[in-house]
Amino acid sequence: MSLNISKGNKKRVIIVGGGFGGLQLAKRLRNSGLQIVLMDKNNYHQFPPLIYQVASAGMEASSISFPFRKIFQNHKNLYFRMAEVRAVFPDLKIIQTSIGKAEYDYLVFAAGTTTNFYGNKNIEENAIPMKNVAEAMGLQNALLSNIERSITCATNLERQELLNVVIVGGGATGVEVSGVLSEMKKFILPHDYPDLDKSMMNIYLIEAGNRLLSGMSEESSIKAEEFLSRMGVNILLNKKVVDYKDSKVILEDGSEIATRTFIWVSGVAGISIGNMDKSFLGRGNRIKVDEFNRVPGMDGVFAIGDQCLQTTDKDYPYGHPQLAQVAIQQGKLLAHNLMRMQKGKKLKPFHYKNLGSMATVGRNKAVAEFSKVKMRGFIAWVMWLVVHLRSILGVRNKVIVFLNWIWNYFNYNQSLRMIFYPQKAKVVVEREEREATTHWGRDLLEKEKQQELENAEKQ
Repeated sequence: MSLNISKGNKKRVIIVGGGFGGLQLAKRLRNSGLQIVLMDKNNYHQFPPLIYQVASAGMEASSISFPFRKIFQNHKNLYFRMAEVRAVFPDLKIIQTSIGKAEYDYLVFAAGTTTNFYGNKNIEENAIPMKNVAEAMGLQNALLSNIERSITCATNLERQELLNVVIVGGGATGVEVSGVLSEMKKFILPHDYPDLDKSMMNIYLIEAGNRLLSGMSEESSIKAEEFLSRMGVNILLNKKVVDYKDSKVILEDGSEIATRTFIWVSGVAGISIGNMDKSFLGRGNRIKVDEFNRVPGMDGVFAIGDQCLQTTDKDYPYGHPQLAQVAIQQGKLLAHNLMRMQKGKKLKPFHYKNLGSMATVGRNKAVAEFSKVKMRGFIAWVMWLVVHLRSILGVRNKVIVFLNWIWNYFNYNQSLRMIFYPQKAKVVVEREEREATTHWGRDLLEKEKQQELENAEKQ
């Protein structure tokens, strides 16, 4: 396999990751005269802020996903390749991917993050993460399967394990998942499962810190906790989860919670690049960059969004928050700077403009903060809807999500609560196994590069 893109005389920019930052960068460079290659392990852009609604069977996965090839249909010199980057060789300006090697003039890492289990292998093997659409659909299947099984199980102990839900992590995702599952318990279970005692379903939200939504003000944290408590969520603050054994979540103080739906949204870590030396990485496995998002020590290599750690911004000495707006703003500026580089102009440093933050707790319940303005309740909820609806790609998706929200507001009786277990075709499984065992050594790449140079000289 190979990239199969003729480089010609244009300089090539390879963007690794089609999240908010990578997509913004690619779109801004489409008329730059550079050849743009976007790589992503999926063939679609996903909208993470609404993934929790997919997990709770409140929205179809296709409503928050948009194919890259549809986005780039009418753009020349802009290519998409479904691939994963395995290694980078900056002195050769080559990356090794799951589809072969690729040369670049500029390389931008924008692959985002993955779930951080903080080295706890047992939790990693048993907990259900929720960082992308595929994981959200897995959680949806697990949740619905456990409820179905609880009706036919033999003992109350097993039934309690199946119905208890434990969410670890009191950030925006943990709050939103807790809220939507509480509404599911109140509005869905009585109608879909009339022979099930809904009082047996307990939702636990566990946070190691002393408050929820630590990235927002204390007032917002208190309000979110108040909303969730009134909705019946059991909130456990200053509690650290240390293990999971025999269908029990084990806390540091020795207490246990029986559950077979163990959701982990406690933290994130930057996506790893196989051979990248740890000296290039900072806190949370994020790639260290300067004020221009360049990776020091790697010529022509940049990183943006959640995958990078920039400590040069005086307002954020420990790095920027891992939010969509940071990635979008960095993508915009890097596109501008790459075009300035082509003209020999001075680069502009990045400074994050905080546009605010928000989190929804449930219907008519949200918290939002914009500069000095703080909102709670219904107004904040409406603002949350408007901001997220505007950010979704595609007119069709916007309309579907909007109609879905209107329907949900008046009626929770949707037809999305189905259990699907997708099965990969044998040919796909075999190909992935071959790609996973393919390793390229540095010596081989250098030898191939040298051979190419010798052939060029002969010609």
